Amino acid sequence: MQVPAQAPKLSAPIDLARVRAAFAHPQRVQPSDFLRREIAARMQDRLGLIKLSPQRVLDAGCGEGADLAMLQKAYPAAQILGVDAAEAMVGAARARAARPGAINQLMSKLLPAKSGVDLLCGDFAALPLGPGAVNLVWSNLALHWHPQPDRVFAEWRRVLKVDGLLMFSCFGPDTFKEVRAAFEEVDMAPHGLPFVDMHDFGDQLVEAGFSTPVLDMEVITVTYDTPQALLADVRAWGGNPLATRRRGLIGRQAWARMLAALERARRPDGKLGLSFEIIYGHAFRPAPRVTSSGEAIIRFDLPRKPR
Repeated sequence: MQVPAQAPKLSAPIDLARVRAAFAHPQRVQPSDFLRREIAARMQDRLGLIKLSPQRVLDAGCGEGADLAMLQKAYPAAQILGVDAAEAMVGAARARAARPGAINQLMSKLLPAKSGVDLLCGDFAALPLGPGAVNLVWSNLALHWHPQPDRVFAEWRRVLKVDGLLMFSCFGPDTFKEVRAAFEEVDMAPHGLPFVDMHDFGDQLVEAGFSTPVLDMEVITVTYDTPQALLADVRAWGGNPLATRRRGLIGRQAWARMLAALERARRPDGKLGLSFEIIYGHAFRPAPRVTSSGEAIIRFDLPRKPR
């Protein structure tokens, strides 16, 4: 009996070519980097609670490479790999690592040849790495740009060694809720991503073969003086990469209605708020329970001899 292939699980009909185009101009994305730096610091605090001495670390969706220096500082003897789908971002990360006095250059003089930073351009759901190639997968605010997070989790598990750690952050459903509500004054077309719920990510991690996933979330609100400044940051975050997005320009009157809806949502302090629901997750790749031929693996831990 032939089992039919399962249809791919889509978080949303995201056009990956449009995502790459949105991040093809690092200078346009740069104004939104303040939040990535904040989330990277909060992820680092979580990572500091886990005892880990990785030989190789993967930054999946590394962007301009700001997290690479932080990871190298945390694990100076490790090889740090940065992967991003946008060639311009990889180029910017390479230029950052090559700056005079960059930590990559200093470490390469003091530590083994395998330490340092290496950069690759590619899809983090189809990594150019062999099985069990890394001890830590780190991904900061990148997962939500892929239409098949279940496929991404499976790929990240594949490249992790046994007992390797996955640590990631991404946007949750309440991100940009103010903008979505304002655009409902224009039409019912999708003007932003329907971000995946934290509990769905937990289910996908288990299905992908990770053990004891831990997920939590928080909402961060950034405030602005004008709708124009708020929308500029939304565009800097990548805009609307949906294949089902509205075609053509919004008329002047419709745009005015959207701006008026944003204005009506001003806070008591007179500021405009923009919500970011941040999901944090980490999980380990467990030891296999069956062989490739389907035979069960039973492990016996011998008692330790008293000293």
